[in-house]
Amino acid sequence: MPTLLFKYIIIGNTAVGKSAILLQFTERQFRDAHDMTIGVEFGAKDVSIGDAQVKLEIWDTAGQESFLSITRSYYRGTDGCLLVFDITDRKSFEALPRWLDEARMNSANPDLSVMLIANKADLAEKRCVTTEEGQAFADKHGLLFMEMSARNAAQVERAFIGTAERIFSDLEAHPRNKPSGIQLKPEEMSATSRFKAECCEGV
Repeated sequence: MPTLLFKYIIIGNTAVGKSAILLQFTERQFRDAHDMTIGVEFGAKDVSIGDAQVKLEIWDTAGQESFLSITRSYYRGTDGCLLVFDITDRKSFEALPRWLDEARMNSANPDLSVMLIANKADLAEKRCVTTEEGQAFADKHGLLFMEMSARNAAQVERAFIGTAERIFSDLEAHPRNKPSGIQLKPEEMSATSRFKAECCEGV
């Protein structure tokens, strides 16, 4: 099977650990301090989902309101979303509905797969958002959910792989046609369009 392309976006308030998560996943590095993201940062990694090879293109967005006009353009065509909050920052949890609405309104993907990430689980003594609260929010909005620390490479990888598995499962169940009248080369096709084409080739 040719390589699929899944586009991800990482969203959430400033300082919840979005850039640390991206760095850990793509480079297996953790830094205690990060410069503030200006607009967006980009990373990519190849993974395997069953027998499929998947290239993840990941956009890490700035959490400040002043950058929303820039970052909104990166939502379009997104297949997966990591919605991140900090378990030691109550305001980052309370902001989740706004971030989720932003993702769903601007992605133009009715099947957008969202993983809710409760980050900084290693700081349990400073926790002000319970596991139960995170799970309840995820259940209410149909999201995947996990608690993790960006320090832990295995947990970070599981977040990205788990989201990709949900995307792949949705594509198998509901493959969508590519936009009418547009012929795309394999390397230019969206994840959903490419999956549909591959299914048809095997018929």
